[in-house]
Amino acid sequence: MRIAGYEKISLQDYPNHISCIIFTQGCNLKCPFCQNSTLIPMDANNLIDEKEILEYLSLRKNILNGVTISGGEPTLQLDLKEFIKKVKNIGLDIKLDTNGINFNLLKELVENKLIDYVAMDIKNSFSKYDLTSGVKNLNIENIINSINFLKQNHIDYEFRTTIINEYHTIQDIFEIIELIGNSKYYLQNFKNSDNVLDKSLTSFTEEKLILWNEILKNYANVYIRGIEKGV
Repeated sequence: MRIAGYEKISLQDYPNHISCIIFTQGCNLKCPFCQNSTLIPMDANNLIDEKEILEYLSLRKNILNGVTISGGEPTLQLDLKEFIKKVKNIGLDIKLDTNGINFNLLKELVENKLIDYVAMDIKNSFSKYDLTSGVKNLNIENIINSINFLKQNHIDYEFRTTIINEYHTIQDIFEIIELIGNSKYYLQNFKNSDNVLDKSLTSFTEEKLILWNEILKNYANVYIRGIEKGV
């Protein structure tokens, strides 16, 4: 596994779990708003030996009960399945963060019960996917396949979208809701940082978030992170 770093303990990332977050190196998208843009190239210096991670997890297995494998895009890792098996042998649940492009591997991991929770990013309505993902002529068939597969409820899952002033309208969100049905769906406000590829992008104001929350609160499983429904 090409591991760029890890967060030893998180109380928020994996629902109902105290988890460790592992960040893999390499992504097949170049989202202009990515907070982890240093993880996009497949090659990088100072990668962490997976033995260090596994030793840490073994030592903390009485405190932790989950591991989030994030990135980058974890499904690009050729030995992802083998690494997951090692983590499962320690006795920890696994949450996978993915963009859904590697549908075949996602399906295999779920069907073989190697993962316990999936958080899949949906970048935008499909008419804007090239713009939002930073990749021209992106083949979205696998993304659609991943969405439809998760909707069959083989595993606990959520969909999520990072919303950005320049890229997202409420109509885009309605198009995504139509696609995902009654699935859990989280919107999270963009935050600018030194790692973002396009630093001209802007986040939503609190007033706009409240307005969107008022519009979307009638959709049972749609939430804006950081804003309670009914505000």
